Amino acid sequence: MSDASPTAPDAPGPDPAAPAGGQAMWGGRFQARPDALMQAINVSIGFDRRLAGEDLAGSRAHAAMLRKQGVITSEDEAAIQGGLDQVAAELASGAFPFREEFEDIHMNVEARLRELIGPAAGRLHTARSRNDQVALDFRLWVREACDRTGTQIQALMRALLARAEPHAATLMPGFTHLQPAQPVTFGHHLMAYLEMFGRDAGRFADARRRMNESPLGAAALAGSPFPIDRQATASALGFDAPMANSLDAVSARDFALEALAAGSICAIHLSRLAEEIVIWMTPQFGFVRLTDAFTTGSSIMPQKRNPDAAELVRAKAGRLLGAFTQLAVVMKGLPLAYSKDMQEDKLPVFEAFDALELSLAAMAGMVGDLEPDVERMAAAAGAGFSTATDLADWLVRQLGMAFRDAHHVTGAAVRRAEALGCDLAGLPLAELQALEPRVTADVYGVLTPQASAASRMSYGGTAPEQVRAQVARWKEILR
Repeated sequence: MSDASPTAPDAPGPDPAAPAGGQAMWGGRFQARPDALMQAINVSIGFDRRLAGEDLAGSRAHAAMLRKQGVITSEDEAAIQGGLDQVAAELASGAFPFREEFEDIHMNVEARLRELIGPAAGRLHTARSRNDQVALDFRLWVREACDRTGTQIQALMRALLARAEPHAATLMPGFTHLQPAQPVTFGHHLMAYLEMFGRDAGRFADARRRMNESPLGAAALAGSPFPIDRQATASALGFDAPMANSLDAVSARDFALEALAAGSICAIHLSRLAEEIVIWMTPQFGFVRLTDAFTTGSSIMPQKRNPDAAELVRAKAGRLLGAFTQLAVVMKGLPLAYSKDMQEDKLPVFEAFDALELSLAAMAGMVGDLEPDVERMAAAAGAGFSTATDLADWLVRQLGMAFRDAHHVTGAAVRRAEALGCDLAGLPLAELQALEPRVTADVYGVLTPQASAASRMSYGGTAPEQVRAQVARWKEILR
């Protein structure tokens, strides 16, 4: 409380948080106003104003149900719906008077509604608590965030598909331990990320399905004595059903945790692709180029072209992982049902989805913008004796050797090629026959990167024919 206040701390008086009529929405039990520090730690309107649209939707559905059930009159419902329309118009125009003394978005809307329509506004809260109200609003917001994110993931998947299709046969090195392993194609590499993001989209769809039950009507924690119709409000708000337990309805935040878990995994996939773009753009690799649209320069080194968009996508994964941890820590020790700790559930979720949506948009832009250096990648595809496994496989197929014996011979061939300063395809036949006399000149047909990639015809392999088949499959899925 301010020292300039004319009201003593322990004396009853007009509450600055009271709506018209002088009565605070929760103030009947209290005589004095909260301390200024209590007000500062309690207020959430600075961030939960983002729930305004959801709060109005819930209130409209609740008012319509109350009137249909005979709990409020048609006149009261008409006044409430008209007032909510005015509030919506003020929110849309930026004229809505957000006030910290009303703590949160729910009390801000109710206070403004009372100013606009008078006592009828107080009847809107019949058979409802801020507990089920905030659970509803937050669930609606997260549900919509899952829908938006799913749409963005599909946009990224289409960008990957469009970039992969013309490069189904473009050679590049495949890596394990970031060391050359076997030749693959650039299209195959990009399609691996498309598969990852496809699973991400599935996780958001699964999370959305599980969260699509309405907590409205659970009231504070025990349900309501009024003859409410929870199925009606659930249907009006697009839910499959009302939640079956009122305690669970007001206290559950696993829907937000599950959405953050899906977001965290998606952000990890984005970060992995971003890391590859960063590596590929280095002069040491030189596999891809990004235009000015997704790169920046240096204030001191004029030659620089920095992949800042990719680096920032990589970094934003930390926000998602941090948000999940933050909410998990908030929830892990809470008894049923509602605790004020849950006020801290929204900000990490808002910030996490802001970061994720920006990252998805940036990555879709980068994928569409990047141009591979086909010659550079093809030259690198054969480096590091990447066709060694093809030699071992040939020894097994053509000479009937056990794979472990073929592996040993191939390792010796690599050692000899290193000593002579050539690759396996350049190793003279006499050298190979010194290691295994039955080797014929036919072996050179499998020792090129092109032959290696083309031979991987197993389902899901890197053979261009298989890559094109997967492109066609995903085109049908994403149609």
